[in-house]
Amino acid sequence: MRVRILVSFKDSVLDPQGQTVKNALHTMGYAAVKDVRQGKVFEIELEGIARKEAEALIPEISRKVLANPIIEKFDWQLLK
Repeated sequence: MRVRILVSFKDSVLDPQGQTVKNALHTMGYAAVKDVRQGKVFEIELEGIARKEAEALIPEISRKVLANPIIEKFDWQLLK
């Protein structure tokens, strides 16, 4: 079973890299870009566990290892 996890800054946290990309896009003429937020993507392959176990394990892994819960949020999806 494959899982994709997206970790990004919470909405209340300043994202300087996202701001830099937004400014660059505006400079290049992409005025329609309102905001840019950067993040990290993790793909994890799980083996030997049921879907229900994965649904409990992935948030735990995300909170404890992949994301800093003070400034980051995460979302995940099962790919297969």
